[in-house]
Amino acid sequence: MEQVEQWYSVEQVADLLGLHVKTVRGYVRDGRLKAVRIGKQYRIARADLEVFTGQRVDGSRPPSSRPRAEVTSVVQIDAVDRELMSRISTHLTAAVGGSRDARRPRIEVVYDEERTTMKIIILADLDRAAELLRLVDAFLNATS
Repeated sequence: MEQVEQWYSVEQVADLLGLHVKTVRGYVRDGRLKAVRIGKQYRIARADLEVFTGQRVDGSRPPSSRPRAEVTSVVQIDAVDRELMSRISTHLTAAVGGSRDARRPRIEVVYDEERTTMKIIILADLDRAAELLRLVDAFLNATS
């Protein structure tokens, strides 16, 4: 008997992963999370969601996978002008590379020009997160 593929909406995926709907849509648009567009909505296959998260949707790990640790870091930098924000963002993006692999580090940059603050959100394995944090530190020490 053929098994029917289970599909999730962006809202369901956001709820399952504890993310904002806009974040999930961004992952889909960037190609990080595979999805099919049906009309004006995206649908994500259960198998693709499991590849993206590295675990089964029911919470258990696939039997063949080994435990994997991932870091989510939020770095806030104050007194940053737009030019410095752009340079830091460009360097971090280049360090991560252009691969569409679901396990590659992910970086989001948010800049508040009015407050001159920059937030960098890093999602990566332990080693890559440490490398990226050292890169931010080195960059800031070089500019001071």
